[in-house]
Amino acid sequence: MKIFIDSGDIGEIKEAAQMGAIDGVTTNPSLLAKAGKPIRQAIAEICEVVDGPVSAEVLSTDTEGMLKEGRELAKLHPNVVVKIPLIVDGLKATRVLSSENIKTNVTLCFSPAQALLAAKAGATYISPFVGRIDDLAEDGMKLIEQLVTIYGNYDFETEILVASVRHPVHFVQAALLGADVATVPFKVITQLAQHPLTESGLKKFLEDAKKIPKD
Repeated sequence: MKIFIDSGDIGEIKEAAQMGAIDGVTTNPSLLAKAGKPIRQAIAEICEVVDGPVSAEVLSTDTEGMLKEGRELAKLHPNVVVKIPLIVDGLKATRVLSSENIKTNVTLCFSPAQALLAAKAGATYISPFVGRIDDLAEDGMKLIEQLVTIYGNYDFETEILVASVRHPVHFVQAALLGADVATVPFKVITQLAQHPLTESGLKKFLEDAKKIPKD
């Protein structure tokens, strides 16, 4: 399973890249607002750090507006993936951009029916938001299980990109279910590397190392 970092913070992205942990980046207006940089500048900087897909979201909600923005974003760098909301106009825009060989990430997916429509429109990625589904006292990972089955039934090429990942359990469940990608906040990426037995084991090794006779 590929790992993307869900961030607009260039410092976080650089550190995750240095770990060798990430294959791409997803952003959204909320994350880029925190970074405090214009969208195009931020995306260009990210593309210089990570050699992989970088999702940049359109702000328009009508088809023509999304097409205009999507084409402009795609010109920033060959790795840019145009992120489009899963609404009727978004599906129309996805279909056109896909026909122009522009990669798309259809976002804010909350049902298998939505995901099926996105795949038929030619989406490169579908982004189901598991954490937000969990917030409604439902099972977000159940949606991933459904999508893996449906896409497998019909050999869709659209990749399942698990989004709104809140903790390491989401990440592991996504991998077990066979998702193509999980996009993960920097905090969760660092949590993936942590285990109390690793920490206690390292502490014991270092303590014992002090007992080794010096040359």
